[in-house]
Amino acid sequence: MAGDDITDTSHINSGDTAWILVSAALVFIMSPGVGYFYSGMARSKNAVSMVFLCMIAMSVVSVQWMIWGYSLALSDTATNPFIGNLKYGLLLNVGNTAHVNAPSIPGSVYAIFQCMFAALTPALALGGAAERVRVFPVILFCFIWSTLVYDPIAYWSWAPSGWMAKMGELDYAGGTPVHIASGFAALAFSIVLGKRKGYGQEKFEPHNYLNIILGTSLLWFGWLGFNGGSAVASNGRAGMAAAVTHIAACMGGLSWSVVAYFRNGYKFSSFHFCSGAVAGLVAITPGSGYVSPWAALIFGAVGGVACHFAVDLKEKLRFDDALDVFAVHGVGGIVGNLLTGIFASKSVAALNGADIAGGWIDHHWKQFGFQLAGSCAGAAWSFVITAIILYIFNIIPGLRLRIHEDGEITGTDISEMGEHGYKFATLEPVGTRDNMTLSALEQGNINLGSAISTSTHTSTEKPAIAGQ
Repeated sequence: MAGDDITDTSHINSGDTAWILVSAALVFIMSPGVGYFYSGMARSKNAVSMVFLCMIAMSVVSVQWMIWGYSLALSDTATNPFIGNLKYGLLLNVGNTAHVNAPSIPGSVYAIFQCMFAALTPALALGGAAERVRVFPVILFCFIWSTLVYDPIAYWSWAPSGWMAKMGELDYAGGTPVHIASGFAALAFSIVLGKRKGYGQEKFEPHNYLNIILGTSLLWFGWLGFNGGSAVASNGRAGMAAAVTHIAACMGGLSWSVVAYFRNGYKFSSFHFCSGAVAGLVAITPGSGYVSPWAALIFGAVGGVACHFAVDLKEKLRFDDALDVFAVHGVGGIVGNLLTGIFASKSVAALNGADIAGGWIDHHWKQFGFQLAGSCAGAAWSFVITAIILYIFNIIPGLRLRIHEDGEITGTDISEMGEHGYKFATLEPVGTRDNMTLSALEQGNINLGSAISTSTHTSTEKPAIAGQ
């Protein structure tokens, strides 16, 4: 990478630079973390493809970020309020020269740190299309979506000339560009692609709770760099952001678990705890550099409970958000934005010398309105533009995103990738035969008809069926 002042290192703080490089690596871990989280929530015949889609999204968006994404999203020389210019296209003018948002680290370090945010966001959105999306069109979709949805919203929120930033909206680490954008994109996905085959007739359940726990652990671990690194320096505000992030995650997991305990037969579930922890992490993201630890308890509790009840919306409104992305990221992002308008504290921001008016606790009553305006704008832009992109894809030969029916029954692991997530035979419910719930026995290349025949003739017991 070439810069116009590559020899000037007088502004660079080695401690800050090291921390942001570590934070970039932590945020990278979140992409496979999302993959494993989604993989566990999906049925086993779609397990590999969910992880693969997240890695594909990361790779495509990283290339897009290098070509023009970084410049469009975070240009510090553009003067219009909507989108950046191409000064940093191909990262040609990125080097030691600091970005205005990160004055103590090289511009190249800030660029790769922000790249990981951009790469994660469409991966989150793909959860709304789980178990019924083709892989090939996703490659082009991620490139276009990042350009038309993520980059503008990130510019509004974080670029010096962005209209939301100039208005006074507070978004420390991505409540609107990452979570609201991905959540409402997932809602558009679920509506435009339609329901999965068997939706409303079969009970879709997670197939691997250990993958869910692993994915949550990777997300939680990475989120310490996601929020802590957004200080773009190694200082007390970074430490506070990491602390409130952890507290909110803990409280989110506990609050969701307790509510679910009383609503679901007085039993605890690792899935409920993990979902609540992620909801708490989402909620604290926009306020992580602005709020005190005691407020993080409120973010986690409100985020966990609100997202738990938001999951019920898909049943009431009859849309198939397969992995609850809208409920957790869309609703959780809005909750976090609004709570930031109440609990943002001037004293916390001042830990690294920043000066803000604060939220309601500092008697700055207008801040809630700024947060609401930013949330609504991000949600509307993401939903509408995503829906338009999807409708256009559906009329272009070869780019239709919905998988064909036979492929959906077989599972995307086999139909889209020709790979098995597990090397032992499994049966999953995807249809009925002779009044028994059956599926294609895709694992291990075993023929379903012969397997049923063998089982019928050699044993008096029924074949093992998932969920029984």
